[in-house]
Amino acid sequence: MTQPPLPQPKSDRTPITFEQYEAYTPEKLELWDGFYDYGDPEDFKGFYLAILTNMGLRAAVSHVPIAQWLAAIQEVALQNPKLDDALRDRLVRAIAELNAVVECLEA
Repeated sequence: MTQPPLPQPKSDRTPITFEQYEAYTPEKLELWDGFYDYGDPEDFKGFYLAILTNMGLRAAVSHVPIAQWLAAIQEVALQNPKLDDALRDRLVRAIAELNAVVECLEA
């Protein structure tokens, strides 16, 4: 049996298929050392994507301070080997600008 495609989170909440539910939801969720993902994080990728798909990215983002999202985006983006120095500099400046906007919004 082939795996169904991974759920694809969108801005608004969307359903997953029953096949995705069956393939990507662990049979039994257990808590180990405070984490759901007590095994290889790749084993939980489909589960996490299914949760984000059902929740919608707007809702997910609304539960965490924007500055934390920006920091995570910057960290992940800066690890991309396709970034040359010029693009890396642009990304850092853009995130700094967005952080300045966030500070104004939160003030």
